Amino acid sequence: MKQTDLVLGLYILIPIICLIIPVPTVLLDIFMILNISIALIILFNSLFSKEPLSMSIYPTLLLMTTLFRLALNVSSTRNILLYGYAGEVVETFGNFVGGGNLVVGVIVFLILILVQLLVINKGSERVAEVTARFTLDAMPGKQMAIDADLNTGAITDEQAKERRQKIQDESSFFGAMDGATKYVKGDATAGIIITVINFVGGLILGIVMQGMEASEALQRYCILTIGDGLVSQIPSLIISLSTGILVTKVSKESDLGNVLLKQLFSIPKVLYMVGGTLALLAFTPLPTAICLCYAVLFIAAGRAIEATVEDAKVEQEVDEEEESAEEIRRPENVVSLLQVDPIELEFGYGIIPLADVNQGGDLLDRVVMIRRQIALELGCVVPMIRLRDNIQLNPNQYVIKIKGVPVSEGEILFDHYMAMNPGYVEEEITGIPTFEPSFHLPAIWITEAQRERAESLGYTVVDPPSIIATHLTEVIRNHLDELLTRQDVQNLINNIQEANTTLISELVPKLLGVGDIQKVLQNLLREGISIRDLVTIFETLADNATATRDTDILTEYVRQSLKRAISNKYFPANEMTSVVTLDPKIEQDIMNSVKQTEQGAYINLEPEKIQSILNSVKEEMDKMEELGKNPIIVTSPIVRMYFKQLTSEQFKDLIVVSYNEIDTDVELQSIGMVTV
Repeated sequence: MKQTDLVLGLYILIPIICLIIPVPTVLLDIFMILNISIALIILFNSLFSKEPLSMSIYPTLLLMTTLFRLALNVSSTRNILLYGYAGEVVETFGNFVGGGNLVVGVIVFLILILVQLLVINKGSERVAEVTARFTLDAMPGKQMAIDADLNTGAITDEQAKERRQKIQDESSFFGAMDGATKYVKGDATAGIIITVINFVGGLILGIVMQGMEASEALQRYCILTIGDGLVSQIPSLIISLSTGILVTKVSKESDLGNVLLKQLFSIPKVLYMVGGTLALLAFTPLPTAICLCYAVLFIAAGRAIEATVEDAKVEQEVDEEEESAEEIRRPENVVSLLQVDPIELEFGYGIIPLADVNQGGDLLDRVVMIRRQIALELGCVVPMIRLRDNIQLNPNQYVIKIKGVPVSEGEILFDHYMAMNPGYVEEEITGIPTFEPSFHLPAIWITEAQRERAESLGYTVVDPPSIIATHLTEVIRNHLDELLTRQDVQNLINNIQEANTTLISELVPKLLGVGDIQKVLQNLLREGISIRDLVTIFETLADNATATRDTDILTEYVRQSLKRAISNKYFPANEMTSVVTLDPKIEQDIMNSVKQTEQGAYINLEPEKIQSILNSVKEEMDKMEELGKNPIIVTSPIVRMYFKQLTSEQFKDLIVVSYNEIDTDVELQSIGMVTV
């Protein structure tokens, strides 16, 4: 057992013993002095702690000290009533505080009780209650601020975790303090009741059982009662004061002493005015010498502080000049400029209100939701998205960058809404013509007053933050394969390693390296296939990596293992899906033209043949778009990846699946064929 555990156990055991068995007066004196000492330790710790959480154990400590104090009260009461004596500490407090005068002692004791109950306890209880409520109400805002800082890259994941934990600790602490202040109030009330019992019980015992005169019993038991009450109430008052200091502590800069000096005695003219006022009061009936002494003291202190402030300004100017000179002499550190953010959203000053939480903007929250949405949809963690304003852009313009290079841009009107015609509006409305930036669809800008009418006519109406968020989401989806790094893949492996130790140890690095797995996952993401089911992906890789290390072929095996997910993505359940097939002759031509090299396979077809195939694909895609269908082409498994390579440059939205990637319960209808 640790020594600290032993001490804590004894501290809890002592009051329990005191409640059960009589305690000798010598031991009672030792415990009472210990009680006062602990109260002083708590007071000074509360005074000089930099923030309330520095004493997070305080609510529990409050309960323990209250129990200890009440147990001593019970023991001293037992000794007073049995023997008419409760030790030197109680006797000394009873005689010394009252100065030997019974009436003075009673009055001092009553004042002490009133101050504790009506001033310190009541105030501390109210402050603790309000602080607990405000802390709880502020939690969502603080959490959102942390998410925003994390999302913009201002803090790391570790720092965000620490801040979230601190918010949780603050909430728990102030909630516990709200309840713990009731201990202090109950302790003071119990002290009053015990004091009354001591006094009344002592008089009855002294007069009835011990045959004392009424005056003698009054003198004897009143002094003991006051002494006992003071011995218990003074530590209680100190603890109450500590509670008040702790729950009202706001500054986190330094301890209370430094803050008091800085905030009360930092403005020289305040001290001059106080000194002048006291000098004038010296000519009133007030004590002249004392007023003049204070006046001189405050004016001298003001002059000293003014001189200190002037010296500090001079030193600051010198330091600034030295720093400027040092920066001029020192070569520029350009290492920090080499870092490239994976994703950036730059915007003109007209869009700043959308990203500023203080102005009601929720763009930061939407960015957090984008990362969460893509993680759920595609199983990949999107890197931090850095948001920054750029005065070089037009006020309403924004630019999306991937690895420092602009890939897409858009322009919005801050106080307008974008209305898009889905094709069945009852009546057209007037507005500023524009194009929706994500899919380049025709649209118009309308005002707030037109919004309700546009919606009633069948228009799809979108607000500016949703436009930017949708555009950003589509750009991230289209470039997610580029953003997936080896470190990201290693993090994904680590996430499932604990539950799949055998699989990971067999696959990495014995069969495939992290780079090979990265290429397979990038191939899947490039075509919009979710990688959330990593276990199935890795199982398939482990099964087939012994036969081939070609990542393109391994990708095809993985796609076939994920056929349920692919079918669910492209082919709605209980519904006939229209598709286009590929002419077997074209499939044969493609396979005959495949050339294998050390760098991978490529298609060696004549340009005229390739162009004919692409023209046929274009015709079939146009037919499907006229019918309102997704452009899906079904091929044989061995041809799928080569046909996708052939068409990917010209038709980025074309979906190419093989027969092995389609679930057995999917119903297909061929409405065309790619042929030459």
